Amino acid sequence: MKVIDKFEEWAMVSMLVIMTGITFVQVVLRYVFGDGLTWALEFSMICFAFMIFLGISYGVRVGAHIGVDAVVKLLKSPMQRVVGVVAVVLSLIYVAMILTGSYEYVSKMKMVGIEFDDIPIERWQVLIVMPIGYCLVAFRFLQVLWRLLSGKDKGLHLADEAAEALAAHQVGKSEKSA
Repeated sequence: MKVIDKFEEWAMVSMLVIMTGITFVQVVLRYVFGDGLTWALEFSMICFAFMIFLGISYGVRVGAHIGVDAVVKLLKSPMQRVVGVVAVVLSLIYVAMILTGSYEYVSKMKMVGIEFDDIPIERWQVLIVMPIGYCLVAFRFLQVLWRLLSGKDKGLHLADEAAEALAAHQVGKSEKSA
């Protein structure tokens, strides 16, 4: 599983670096030389799509997705696990529906054979990232489900924005007083 973890991280970082580099070059070419790369925007959008669909999976893995768990935190540990299992099963059902739809969409795009406007490749060759990304999301939710069912986790690990905001506020206060 470490291979998949590293792949997600490597791919997202690579896409961000490439996208940032192409955008920087495009800005310099436009504003300094009055010219530009016709394919830069489209290529940046492709990189961004890869970042999104791999990032969803990464977010599930590290617990970065936010959720409403105020009521769940009031429950005792065994009940938190039950609620977590139900939430993961519902998430897997949702992912299965999206995965099916994205596969059908990519299949139809392949049949039609539409190319990008500025890059000579067919759209389906990029859009394939949707079903791949959702397969990774399903894999991550199955990992979460396994940890819940095996007792390794007592509940879902979601991003706690309120706690993070309070911590950031405290850090900001301490820096101002120093």
